[in-house]
Amino acid sequence: MTLNFEQARRNMINNQVRPWDVVDMAVLDALGRVHREDFVADHLREQAFVDVMLPLGHGEVMLKPVLEGRILQALGLGKDDRVLEIGTGSGYLTACMATLAGHVTSIDIHADFTDTARARLARAGIDNVALDTADAMRDFQPNGRFDAVVVTGAVPEIPAHFQEWLKPASRLFVIAGQSPVMTAWLTTTTAQGQRHEQSLFETDLPYLVHAAPAPAFTL
Repeated sequence: MTLNFEQARRNMINNQVRPWDVVDMAVLDALGRVHREDFVADHLREQAFVDVMLPLGHGEVMLKPVLEGRILQALGLGKDDRVLEIGTGSGYLTACMATLAGHVTSIDIHADFTDTARARLARAGIDNVALDTADAMRDFQPNGRFDAVVVTGAVPEIPAHFQEWLKPASRLFVIAGQSPVMTAWLTTTTAQGQRHEQSLFETDLPYLVHAAPAPAFTL
C-alpha cells in the first residue's frame, strides 16, 4: 500500500510538531508546503515523517521534524531577512527557511550534500538560496553579514567567529554542549550590540566536522 504523503505530512505537523509548542502559523505553513519526502534518499521516502533522525551519510543526520519546527519558530524569519545556514544536510530545513526569508546562504563541508541539495531545491522551484561547500570551523568567510545564523550540527561551545557573521539586531541558533546532553541556544543581539542568550531545549546531535571535543585522556 502506497503511503499518502499529504496525510503523513498533516499527521507530522499535528501529532509531532504542534505538541512540541510550535504554534507559529507561518512555520506550520512552511512545513506543510515543503515536501519533506523529496529531501531524503528514495529508499527513505516513506520514513520522512517519522519522529527520528534519518541518516544522510558521512555520520550526519537529518533533524527530526520537531527540531526543525522549533528552530524555525525560534528564528522568527521575515521576508527581508538574509539567513546563513551552517550545515545544509538534506536541504529540507534550507527549503523551509527559504519560504520564510528573503534569501538563504547555506554551506556544508560535504560536496555531495551541497550538490544533492542544489538539485532538490531546483526541483522544488526554490531559487532564493545560494549553496557553497565550505568549512565553517576553519576557513569560511561569508560575503556580508546576516540577520540570522542557524547551525544544524553541534559544537562544544559557541565559536566567537559565528557572532562576527551577524548584523546588529540579529539572532543566532546553535546547539552546544557535551554529548549526550546538549542545549539549544538562541542568542539575540540588539541594534545597540546587547546580547541575550535563551536556553530553548535539550537534545543531542552529531558535532560539526572539526568541532568535536578531543577525547578525554584517562590512565
